Amino acid sequence: MEEYEDRLWEDDCSSSSDDWGEETMHLDNRDTEEIGEWEMLPDVCLLHIFKYLSDGDRSRASLVCHHWHKIMRLPCLWRCRSFHLSGRLSKYKQSEHLSAVGYVDNLGVFLESLEVTVCPPRSVVLAQRLHNTICGLLNTLVRVQAPLKTLSIIRLELDRSSWGQGLRNTVVSKLIYFLLEGPSRLKNICLIRIRTETQQGLELLSAIVQNQRSISPFCGLSSLDLRGFFSVTVPNHLNRNIPQMLQKLQGLTHLALSYSWLSDELLLALSESTRARRLNYGRDGNFLKNFSLYCTQNEPHQQVVYGYSWATLVSSCPDLKVRLTIEQIVDTQQLARILLPEVPLVEYNMTAFYSTDENSSAKPLLQTMLPWYRHSLQNLTLDLSNCSESLDDELLELVNVCECLVDLRVWAFLEISTVGRLLHIRMTKRTSLNKIKVRIYTMVENIEEQEDQLMEILSPFCYPPELQFLAVICPYI
Repeated sequence: MEEYEDRLWEDDCSSSSDDWGEETMHLDNRDTEEIGEWEMLPDVCLLHIFKYLSDGDRSRASLVCHHWHKIMRLPCLWRCRSFHLSGRLSKYKQSEHLSAVGYVDNLGVFLESLEVTVCPPRSVVLAQRLHNTICGLLNTLVRVQAPLKTLSIIRLELDRSSWGQGLRNTVVSKLIYFLLEGPSRLKNICLIRIRTETQQGLELLSAIVQNQRSISPFCGLSSLDLRGFFSVTVPNHLNRNIPQMLQKLQGLTHLALSYSWLSDELLLALSESTRARRLNYGRDGNFLKNFSLYCTQNEPHQQVVYGYSWATLVSSCPDLKVRLTIEQIVDTQQLARILLPEVPLVEYNMTAFYSTDENSSAKPLLQTMLPWYRHSLQNLTLDLSNCSESLDDELLELVNVCECLVDLRVWAFLEISTVGRLLHIRMTKRTSLNKIKVRIYTMVENIEEQEDQLMEILSPFCYPPELQFLAVICPYI
């Protein structure tokens, strides 16, 4: 760790020596009383402040005094780390490979939470650099036996042509190697939009299952996020291996999948897994509580899932909460297959741009489907381009009937008066609705007159302190 701090210090001095000289002079000119106030801070406060500093700032702070240097070497400051990788080079910064691998090499023994966010490569050169950095990072994690509890790798998108089959195979192989050879302490795994091929994805999923075999049943994998795990064209609901593998992860409390995974077999497998867990461990076991599904127009989502399967899962997991995100699907028939009354829906997020199809209307959704969840729906987000139809009355009626609604966010073409009617409902009926954000789309470029109307409508209301409210006019682009 000391070697890594020295390296950071040298890099920082070489890039900003003039600034550091000014800061040193400023520090020398401080009066002793001011420095004394900092010295009186408890270690808990110093740790809280140091957590917000970058590596360069931490290295400089460690040179202030022996006490700060000692505080800076405490493991709790180095347990969480995030890297943003693009594969691009910069003459002003250390290379991503040296930064990531160097950190893990020197401080990996403290590392408990690692997040790697990738900017998907557009060229073979960028893909090669990303490949070297990610593979080096995973190798080093195994070598130092990093005590990771949380691993997140986001937006690899291995189905891009820039990766090439060779690089793609190596990255997946290194992930499998890490899961099989690394320390088996993972409790949270997030592999969003890795976009792997079917066979490689199944091998990676099998490695996740094997990673949990040596862990106590009370402290195994509890959270698994596999949204966008497979390539978008794969109908995963037809694969019988997926339900069998997920059934072996009996300690899951949080599960996030693409809707293309969903099938009656999957829901029944999760139900059987929970029942087996209850028989073995009674009430002391961990059971599925949060189930998030991501559904997009580009992935298979037209499979039929029966309400009986959902009801069976709910009977096994009475505390189950389902969160559903839908992008670019407005067709009434397709939504009707997804939004079944048996689903214990607590959160619904939807982004939809209308097409010329006659079924592209949000009225059935607001009038019929979402009211099924009036006793469970807590969070509602709608981003609609409804320039050809009015949804004001339907939206207000939905808010009026949803008894548990807490958070409402709407981006749509609405009448300005609708905001006042919405606030009236909040003040008189829905006191639990304490987060409201409304963005009113308009085709008019000059919005000053509409903003004045909005201010006039909102001026009579006196907001309670618990209410977080925001309403704006936004030109639709």
